[in-house]
Amino acid sequence: MTETELIDKYICQHIEPEGDYLYRLYRATNIHTIHGRMASGHIQGRLLKILVQMIRPKNILEVGTFSGYSAICLAQGLQEGGKLYTFEINDEMEDFTRPWIEGSDVADKIDFRIGDANEEAPKLGVMFDLAFVDGDKRTYIETYEMVMKILNPGGYILADNTLWDGHVIDPAYNRDHQTKGIRAFNDLIANDPRVEVVILPLRDGLTLIRKK
Repeated sequence: MTETELIDKYICQHIEPEGDYLYRLYRATNIHTIHGRMASGHIQGRLLKILVQMIRPKNILEVGTFSGYSAICLAQGLQEGGKLYTFEINDEMEDFTRPWIEGSDVADKIDFRIGDANEEAPKLGVMFDLAFVDGDKRTYIETYEMVMKILNPGGYILADNTLWDGHVIDPAYNRDHQTKGIRAFNDLIANDPRVEVVILPLRDGLTLIRKK
């Protein structure tokens, strides 16, 4: 094992357990989907849960459901009466994801929809206190601007993959559209007077954004 892998193993042994259901979901995601690594996993999943418990949102928006791992973690942190609306643009994921969400013990807190969140989320008529953005990196700015319009003042955006495996500082990826999307997003929010921002170097980079 590398030093990073050993540290991750140590962390997992000293935080809240992942739980059997999420463990099985993560394993199934890696076995049955092409990009299993996209699932949040134990460490980030526990962070998402505890951030929800700290922020205490009434409504959460998730952009990019994938296999449902992060949605379940977010919903686990919700108070009674809280709701998570999660959008997945890839309709081919529905047959895998929906049974895992509906079989979880937080299914009643999750509204799972197939569609483009950038188009569909504003139609809900819901104002959000927290958004987790983990969709198409090429349209992160578009998603950010959409979320800002339906996010309450003092609300938070969690943007995933903002260090993009270090590609954001690697000239070899200057022509990669996803890397360019992440860089442009990072540049925008770093200079946006509407928000306060911090990047956590967790996994692939997680940016915490607070709307003033």
